[in-house]
Amino acid sequence: MPGEGVGAGPLTAHRDGAVQPKRPGLERQFDVIVCGAGVAGIAAALETARAGFRTALVEKTVTPGGLATSGLVWYYPPLCDAAGRQVTRGAAEELLRLSFRYGPGRRPDEPQDVGDAAAAVKSGAIFSPAAFVLALDEALVEAGVGVWFDTLACEPILDGDRVVGVEVETKAGRGVFLAHCIIDATGDADISYRAGAVCEPGGNLLAIWALQASLEAARKAVERNSGLPLQDLVLFGSNTTNAGGGTEKSWSGLDAESVTAFVLAGRAFLREHYAKLHAAAGASGRQDAFPVTLPSIAQFRTTRRIVGRANLTGSEHDQHQPDSIGLVADWLSPSNIWEVPYGTLVPTGIRGVLAAGRCIAASGHAWEVTRVFPGATLTGQAAGLAAVLAVRAGTTPDTVDVAALQEELAKKSIPYHLDHVRGPG
Repeated sequence: MPGEGVGAGPLTAHRDGAVQPKRPGLERQFDVIVCGAGVAGIAAALETARAGFRTALVEKTVTPGGLATSGLVWYYPPLCDAAGRQVTRGAAEELLRLSFRYGPGRRPDEPQDVGDAAAAVKSGAIFSPAAFVLALDEALVEAGVGVWFDTLACEPILDGDRVVGVEVETKAGRGVFLAHCIIDATGDADISYRAGAVCEPGGNLLAIWALQASLEAARKAVERNSGLPLQDLVLFGSNTTNAGGGTEKSWSGLDAESVTAFVLAGRAFLREHYAKLHAAAGASGRQDAFPVTLPSIAQFRTTRRIVGRANLTGSEHDQHQPDSIGLVADWLSPSNIWEVPYGTLVPTGIRGVLAAGRCIAASGHAWEVTRVFPGATLTGQAAGLAAVLAVRAGTTPDTVDVAALQEELAKKSIPYHLDHVRGPG
């Protein structure tokens, strides 16, 4: 937990690997540091903490869950393929069930609260972001994860080409976290990139999800005798089209100007929406429909990813990957299944780091598949397992024996080759 592993004195980091004294500040020593508490980072942190390792989960907001919670993206895609076969297991299913623990869990085609997790595994599920936060908090605390909210992972600390820690910015000021292994679950490959890893930029369409209160939703709730309709989604833009039209991915999300412009442009669509709605409704318009919650993080999809020891491309679905660490159904074309190579988690150009979530080495359509919750959670858990093996062996993640990692996956009943779910042939 925070406060454990106090070091000998205050340090500062330099990119050449030197560590020098600085003014008094925070210093901690861990076995594993996970940067980013989205679903990928949570899966990684749960895995390492449950293995008995001192784990710091560093999150810049005060809310776990990333886009699923702060981002108000409250749809969990299916863990099954088009034939109804569950292909993704482990932490991906655990987090799906956690999303139901303190709130509704339902299939998209069900108007009432069926609470059927087995059905949600097959068809995807809609959940309450706030309820998910409560369950994630509980799981992290029970696992013994050292959670650091309102803490920004800034510069990596290097010893040669090995990342041995990160500088963090906290309410108390700048500090240093040191660890044997770092997991970059920032979504933007921030730690890997700043450490010198080879990375590739992406692009984003403009979209915004928000929660509103409306008289129409309240009437539906009364008619159905259920509170579910009160979670009323307002959505502009999509996976294929910008809010307002167009298909150009013109938003990078890699600098403050881009992030600010993206957020302001999304909220401008909401202003226009409510101005038109209220004008049409007349005097009661502002009371009949209004925004309740806006996303507290930018809702980017693909900003930057690592170039890995292996790179999953858009044409590699239904192909055998010898170093696969799990399977993901293609949520856009569910007849396709993807084996995810371990090498996609291992950055080139640096050591001591694993990527997890939407910044792994996947390009084209493979990036679309692996960036969403099932794939992100799967890669987070695999990164956590690999970190456990690396710490135990006193080595870096790039040298982890993939066969040993696959044995650990098998112990957890996580399929990692196509024949595990389709049978031989």
